[in-house]
Amino acid sequence: MINKLEKIDMLRARVGISYKEAKEALEKAEEDVIQALIDLEEKNRKFNERIQDSAQELVEQIKEFYEKGKEVRLKLKRGGETLFEVPAVWGAAGVLGIMASRKLVLLATIGAAMAVARHYSLEIDRPGPQNN
Repeated sequence: MINKLEKIDMLRARVGISYKEAKEALEKAEEDVIQALIDLEEKNRKFNERIQDSAQELVEQIKEFYEKGKEVRLKLKRGGETLFEVPAVWGAAGVLGIMASRKLVLLATIGAAMAVARHYSLEIDRPGPQNN
């Protein structure tokens, strides 16, 4: 006959869980190793489904942000003249890229200071009734 510790070790080896989790699963299944395995698989399946649902929701939010960001434009202006114009999502990606490096952050800071000194401005152009 297999003792409780051996059953726990079997569960740990097959599922890759801690002693505590294996002990709890075995007790819940009334010492039936197969039922404990079935219960643990079901628990893992539900967890994986929740992860997939969350990931899908995140992807949808990113897509929505991207679509909205394509409509918003960033414009670099001096006086009334537009010198440079890009979709806001490009600007956001650029900022994230710049933040990846200390040297780029320093360079961007110097560039921003020079732009202010030379009277450049950054305009955010949103579509809608306010622009008519």
